[in-house]
Amino acid sequence: MKKILSAILICSGLQSYAQKAHENLVQYVKPIIGTQRMGHTYPGATVPFGMVQLSPETDTPSYELNGKYNPKVYEYCAGYQYEDKTIVGFSHTHFSGTGHSDLGDFLIMPTVGPLKLNPGVADQPGSGYRSAFSHANEVSAANYYKVKLDASNITAELTTSTRVGFHQYTFPKSDQAHVILDLMAGIYNYPGKNVWTYVRVLNDSTLVGFRQTNGWARTRTLYFAMTFSKPFVQHGFKKYDQREVYGGFWGKFNQTKNFPEIAGKQIRAYFDFKTEENEKIKIKFALSPVSTDGALANMQAEIPGWDFDKVKNDGQAQWEKELEKITISGSTEQKQNFYTSMYHTMINPTIYMDVDGQYKGLDQNIHKAEGFTNYTTFSLWDTYRALHPLFNIIQPQRNADMVKSMLVHFDQSPEKMLPVWSNSANENWCMSGYHSVAVLADAVVKGNAPFDANKALEACVATARKRSYEGIGEYMDKGYVPDERSGTSVSNTLEYAYDDWAIAQMAKKLGKTDIYNEFIKRSENYKNVYDASIGFMRPKKADGTFRSKFDPLSTINEGFIEGNSWNYTLFAPQDPQGLIKLMGGNARFVRYLDSLFTMNLPDKYFAETEDITRDGIIGNYVHGNEPSHHVAYLYNWTDKPWKTQERIRMILPRMYKPTPDGLGGNDDTGQMSAWYIFSTLGFYPTAPGSVDYAIGSPSINNATIQVGNGKTFNIVVKNQGAKNVYVQKIILNGKPLNGLSITHQDIMNGGDIVFYMSSKHK
Repeated sequence: MKKILSAILICSGLQSYAQKAHENLVQYVKPIIGTQRMGHTYPGATVPFGMVQLSPETDTPSYELNGKYNPKVYEYCAGYQYEDKTIVGFSHTHFSGTGHSDLGDFLIMPTVGPLKLNPGVADQPGSGYRSAFSHANEVSAANYYKVKLDASNITAELTTSTRVGFHQYTFPKSDQAHVILDLMAGIYNYPGKNVWTYVRVLNDSTLVGFRQTNGWARTRTLYFAMTFSKPFVQHGFKKYDQREVYGGFWGKFNQTKNFPEIAGKQIRAYFDFKTEENEKIKIKFALSPVSTDGALANMQAEIPGWDFDKVKNDGQAQWEKELEKITISGSTEQKQNFYTSMYHTMINPTIYMDVDGQYKGLDQNIHKAEGFTNYTTFSLWDTYRALHPLFNIIQPQRNADMVKSMLVHFDQSPEKMLPVWSNSANENWCMSGYHSVAVLADAVVKGNAPFDANKALEACVATARKRSYEGIGEYMDKGYVPDERSGTSVSNTLEYAYDDWAIAQMAKKLGKTDIYNEFIKRSENYKNVYDASIGFMRPKKADGTFRSKFDPLSTINEGFIEGNSWNYTLFAPQDPQGLIKLMGGNARFVRYLDSLFTMNLPDKYFAETEDITRDGIIGNYVHGNEPSHHVAYLYNWTDKPWKTQERIRMILPRMYKPTPDGLGGNDDTGQMSAWYIFSTLGFYPTAPGSVDYAIGSPSINNATIQVGNGKTFNIVVKNQGAKNVYVQKIILNGKPLNGLSITHQDIMNGGDIVFYMSSKHK
């Protein structure tokens, strides 16, 4: 009878919670989170997975300084730093949370007074078109950004549709009102980055054009269409190109004022108006990867009129729909953290095609996406870990389309490889591993594969056998990447081994025994770079001996990428039990994990790396960088799983806060935020490519996940509290859960999971 009554109470609680879950969730999204210090997020406007990210730039340092890399540029991966006092303008493309950058296309700045076409410098007010601003006059919300530009007394408001940025500028009375279009500006800019720019003025309110850049993406061309809500009085261009060897016979015209077109490498344009007090000038700015006609068609299809509030509200309704896929019960602070994390996970990857489905492919030809949405911005070294697994739960159709986008990338690739880090019809080859295979494997193994899974496996195998790519040939021959071959030989070996395991799981699912056998054997190669004499992964030379001089605490020149050996030694998420055995058994492994979280890592060990700072470090555990994101869950494979629960609840409040500096590291196109979402809910995909999720310690009271077909997976947490971090028991669909994991099918079938918490571990 007590069991029946308990079940009734639980169901009643779930029903009551579901009834309360219809509150507006957009209110909890704070895009300003992560804009200070290391988060590298931006505060501007975008819709879910939108092609336009319309946001302010607070400075534009050059990638190059005196012929060398300028470390200052790293702070501006997203174009905005919260501590800055001036705004340069508002551009239409941004990466969210990355540790390297590009984009910042088509910067617009409204001004009044004498025309200034240079941005000027921050510490000299009035030296250019940039303006001081105050956070007191700044609003940053989902698909809406507003700020007062103090220099001109102009109020700027921004919103978007998928492919169109919508600006609304409220001017003072002026006979000298201007809108500047800076086609030179860009993020991670440098002399020579702009390969070519073209602008054509169609009439007194509309212009089109394109810009091609050579940056992180070396052949990136973006087309645009720009239209004003009122005619401009006049317009002009200024070219800043170096003297041309040959310029044809264009000198017959004065191209600087009221001329219908301009072409060159370094161009700024301006458009003059006369304005009344509080007059609004609106601008629609559409993007296309294909053509100016495509940009015009995108604009007409998505924002045919001039109703700014409607576009803002429509975009926020899109966000509300996506946010409602997981509803939680908790404090306002928890909801701000959670729904901003949800928001950050659904910015990237970005849609990359026109409304008619056309897009530019990796072969630089125009293709049409038939039966799927084409995506770009794949930061796979980061996002395979938790972002794509999250999509397999709450965005299965989008994730399947992302896989299809990776497969057409493979078809168009001259190297015949799946993406490593791709953007805008370009492969950037950034970071190690070939982690698209983990994304494909995760989708296939979890049954979210409405694509040719056998073709996907073939693409994975071809990528993994690409002998000429970053030591794969030596890896295949020797079972590791030799120290002489690569400065990141150990991390490459470890990450290749993980990807090989993912391919093996995919092959097993598809009944390809020969491929399974090949790659499951390769997946054990992580053992080949473990030096038992010191207890760490260590660079191994081609002759089979380990490098003699070695410091496991240093992040520089020790064989690892963005991490030290202390952290990377734990990178075998595909085989925790094998790793524990390799490292000397349960007792030693637990001591190793404990020391990782409790020891002190002096600043000198990461002083020379910009990707790791004190913000994201707990002891020697680097949460602000992705290779350690599974580490706290490894206690589950020891005799002290309660330590996983303890560590998770310690990490959550220390690394995530609802403040501008509230992210302990680069959000990396949503991976940091995806870790927060899973860990807050109480489980985590430690090894994508597996159907299992490791149990952690939920930090909210209740949650409901919409898993499709009208089903929900309901999470109830009993005795929740700041000190009650330990899980005493778990009831899954009315039955005790034996073990420390749940499966993907447990979630997708819908049902209830109840955590009973305590201040004491078992």
